Amino acid sequence: MSQVIPMPVDRADRAARVEARREIAAADPPTGVAGWDVDDWGRDASFVGVASFLTHLRWSTTVGGQERLPARGAAVVVINSRRFGLTPWFVALVLSGETGRPVRFVGRPDTAPAGAVARRLGGLLARPDEVASALRDGEMLVVGASGTMDPRAVGTVDHRLIGPAVERRVPVFPAAVAVAQLARRANIEIAPAVKPPRRRRGPLGELELADAVRIRIGQMLQEFGAPAPAPRSIGYR
Repeated sequence: MSQVIPMPVDRADRAARVEARREIAAADPPTGVAGWDVDDWGRDASFVGVASFLTHLRWSTTVGGQERLPARGAAVVVINSRRFGLTPWFVALVLSGETGRPVRFVGRPDTAPAGAVARRLGGLLARPDEVASALRDGEMLVVGASGTMDPRAVGTVDHRLIGPAVERRVPVFPAAVAVAQLARRANIEIAPAVKPPRRRRGPLGELELADAVRIRIGQMLQEFGAPAPAPRSIGYR
C-alpha cells in the first residue's frame, strides 16, 4: 500500500503551474483522450468530460435537490452504494455536470490500472487524511456507504471519513441513489445537510452524524417507492 503524505499547497505556485499547463496545451494540443488540464489531485477535466458523455449515453439521470449544494467551498455528499456498481464514481460525474464544479469521489483503488483511471476521474483514497486535505482545499466530495447487493438497503457509513467534516463544520448532505441496471433510468435525490452534533466531540460525534445520514438515506429510498428495511438507529447516552 503506498503512503500518501498531504503537503501544504501554495496557491500562487498552483496558479503558476495551472497557467504553465495551459500554455503547453495551447502550443501542443493533445491528441488523446486525456488532456493537460490535470489539477493538483490528479483529476483530468478532458477525461472526465469523455466519461460524463458516456455516462449520459448509458443512463437518463434525474437529479433533485442539487440547488442545496454550495457553489463553492467544501462539502460532503454521502450516498448509498451497490456492491461492484461504482456508484460513487457515477454520482461524482453526474454532480460535476449539475453543479459546474469538480466533484471528487472517495474510495479509489490504490492499484494499477484501475487506480490510475480513478484518479483521473477525481478519485481519492478512502483515508481520513486525504479527505481532510481535500476539504481544507474547499473540494466537494462524494462518500459512499459500504456496498450492498440489495438496492433498497443502506450500508454502513464509515465515520472515520465523516470525521474531517465534523471537525471543520463542513456540510454533509445525504443523497439517495436508484439506478436501474437493465434500463436507462437513474435517480439521485439530495436532502438538506445534516447538522453535526454540537455537544459531542471526537468519535462519538462522528458516529452520531454517520448514523443520522444513513437513516436519512434509508428514508429517501423508501420515498422512491421501493419498500426498504427499517433503518436501525444506534443509541447514545
